[in-house]
Amino acid sequence: MAADYLTSLPRRWVTIYIPLIVFLIVLLFPFYWMAITAFKPDAELMSATGNPFWVVQPTLMHFRKLLFDTAYPTWLWNTVLITVSSTLVSLAASVFAAYAIERLRFRGSRQVGLGIFLAYLVPPSILFIPLASMVFQLGIFDTRLALILTYPTFLIPFCTWLLMGYFRAIPYELEECALIDGATRWQILTRIILPLAVPGLISAGIFAFTLSWNEFLYALTFISASENKTVPVGVITELVEGDVYHWGALMAGALVGSLPVAVLYSFFVEHYVAGMTGAVKE
Repeated sequence: MAADYLTSLPRRWVTIYIPLIVFLIVLLFPFYWMAITAFKPDAELMSATGNPFWVVQPTLMHFRKLLFDTAYPTWLWNTVLITVSSTLVSLAASVFAAYAIERLRFRGSRQVGLGIFLAYLVPPSILFIPLASMVFQLGIFDTRLALILTYPTFLIPFCTWLLMGYFRAIPYELEECALIDGATRWQILTRIILPLAVPGLISAGIFAFTLSWNEFLYALTFISASENKTVPVGVITELVEGDVYHWGALMAGALVGSLPVAVLYSFFVEHYVAGMTGAVKE
């Protein structure tokens, strides 16, 4: 067995290890470049000499500029508030929609489910035009509420499709036994279905959280005041002055803004993979 392993070792390098190493380098290099740029002083950033892939004299000047000379803390709070609110709203609506389509068995339920998923395929660049008109008519333009109400338009369809696949994997006999014992639909949903569907809920929640956190088009269109902007829009619009790009502060803002999503994935990656597997498998 040891000889077989040694014989197959070069093949393993060619088919497994080298592709993985190349993939990791391509995937992680932008984050590495973002990190070293955030800690480089301006003299090193503008210098044509030296090692561009390393920091000789690291500095926190760009982070200080970001946190104290701009409204970045306010942008970060706006992003957290909008993201969490829109994620909760989308999850609540998706749970009810997915449960109704998969468990109530009404006529045309499959067509409704397909229609909800097809709504996700509509590009946001097309949807923001009628949504902008509605936002103006409701009088919520340039408020955080505008984003909280518009983000679910692209979050609910995919979350519903994801939860439909996960609910489908839960045995229907559990509900039948609960109905025989006198349980209501609400009790079945809250005490049986949702506890069993925790991985699916986590997957849908991470998906909704990530899309909301990184969303740019709606936040750029519906928000104009600096104090109401989110991190993706605020960093781009406030740290670029004409043809002057504050690269250090830009990269520092991108680095700090990416940390919450990275931490979220690191804590729930196993549940996320399990939820995606359960949905796709069906």
